[in-house]
Amino acid sequence: MVLAGRHRPLTTFLRIHAIVFAVALGASSPSFAQGSQNDKPSALTGEAETFDTQLAPVVIDGEQLFAVRGVSAYPAARRARQIENTINTIAANRTIAPLSVSTEEHPGTTWILANGRRIMAVLDEDADLEHVSRLVLAHTYSVRIAEAIAEYRRARQPATLWQHVFLALCATLALVALLYGGHRLVHWLRRGLERRYRVRIHDLAIQNFPIVKAEHVWHLISGAISLAWAAAVMAMVFIYLQYTLALFPWTRGTARQLLAIAVDPMRDIVLGAIGIIPSLVFLAILFVVTRYLLKLVRLFFENVTTGSVKLQNFDPEWALPTYRLVRVLIIAFALVVAYPYIPGSETDAFKGISLFIGVIFSLGSSSLIGNLIAGYSMTYRRAFKIGDRVKVGEHRGEVIEMRLLATHLRSPKNEKVIIPSSMIVSSDVVNFSAMAKERGLILHTTVGIGYDTPWRQVEAMLLEAASRTPGLLREPRPFVLQLALGDFSVSYEINVYCDTPERMRLLYTELHRNILDVFNEYGVQIMTPAYENDPRHTKVVPKDRWYAAPARPPASPPRPLLVPKSSS
Repeated sequence: MVLAGRHRPLTTFLRIHAIVFAVALGASSPSFAQGSQNDKPSALTGEAETFDTQLAPVVIDGEQLFAVRGVSAYPAARRARQIENTINTIAANRTIAPLSVSTEEHPGTTWILANGRRIMAVLDEDADLEHVSRLVLAHTYSVRIAEAIAEYRRARQPATLWQHVFLALCATLALVALLYGGHRLVHWLRRGLERRYRVRIHDLAIQNFPIVKAEHVWHLISGAISLAWAAAVMAMVFIYLQYTLALFPWTRGTARQLLAIAVDPMRDIVLGAIGIIPSLVFLAILFVVTRYLLKLVRLFFENVTTGSVKLQNFDPEWALPTYRLVRVLIIAFALVVAYPYIPGSETDAFKGISLFIGVIFSLGSSSLIGNLIAGYSMTYRRAFKIGDRVKVGEHRGEVIEMRLLATHLRSPKNEKVIIPSSMIVSSDVVNFSAMAKERGLILHTTVGIGYDTPWRQVEAMLLEAASRTPGLLREPRPFVLQLALGDFSVSYEINVYCDTPERMRLLYTELHRNILDVFNEYGVQIMTPAYENDPRHTKVVPKDRWYAAPARPPASPPRPLLVPKSSS
């Protein structure tokens, strides 16, 4: 069969003729009705092969003629590229007329030829997969190839190319004119709106509290105009590119792919968003449930803190840290439940990022986790509370703030000391305030007195010094202990009670002053801190020298003693 085609009317005639011939011949063909025939030899490889299910298009100048399949040894893409190269070579050779395209029957295959040169072979497998006879399929392919050869040559004629260059130049000028005119129009529109309506836009406020400022409203309107203009520019450039690229055969395929390039990402985004809607609904419901559960738990522990709800063997001071711990557990459980529904959680990239964050967190947060655990354990140990006077390691001070990671102290020198929770757990903690209000805090100091001084006199002097010290409790009564019988002196320890641990340093100072005064009054020498020999004269300070320069006697009598407090 020989097909001829040179102009567009002939091309249309070829298409109509191919359709009529396909229907007439296919209706009488057994393969048209029976479908697939198996176990036929392949002309591609010379032996039976299973065709692959993927198609490869045969494209000439950006237009798809038809699609072909292949076998494992001869893939569809390779077969399609070879057919394309053959058609392009024949079309470039003007000595081969389109009317020379014909079909030739062979056992199990039909060849499509051009001037005796084989372009491709149509197999029974091709026809079976298309559910038509081989002859119908070969005739249809030959018509499309003849049309492609005629169009290939027409598009590359010098007159046609110069005409298309002129049209492309006109399209470029039109685009430049539209862009310039549109820019001027948008500028005029923005200035007109600003001149007429900007003064009418006022701040949106409730009483004196501003909600939306007029400047923000105007920026929103201006941004909307700019966005509309940007969309118009993109549309014009897209139309220009699609039209211009379609004028030339070498770029016609790119022109036909522009729409897919622009639309496919948006389509994928929209389809992806639609696909994750059920997951988003589940996440939204989980978020609402978790939020209200946290509010309910917080309300419960707030009532525990205020005493409205009482739990047996549960200190109200534990309510806030316990709430924080329960909140972390609830949020962690919610995240575990939500993880499979997070969009992209099943991708390798998401898993890789999650693994990377987990490794970094585990390597760099060991001390952080240790401090968190130590902070919670310290809370339930009830070692101290805010306002207590404590000693942690070498640090003394008042507890001013307690956090999970660290505790803040105010030292006697008004310094802020921050101690990590892990250090507090691993150190001895002395709480001076824990029992001060109930039984009193015992302050003590030691003096060394020689063996020639009666111990009864020493104890009486120490008790008298304690009685002169204001701020100490009268009940329980002070007492004296003899700690050691040293080589040169006896160590006496005076113990007194107070209920104001925050005044420890001042009370010690007053007590030491009174001890010195009493011992000087009675002429008893304090032997500590060291003793080497008996001096010629007693080392005491006479009363007339108590206020030697630059010291000055007080202008008023000594302050009265505090009223004794009853013991608990």
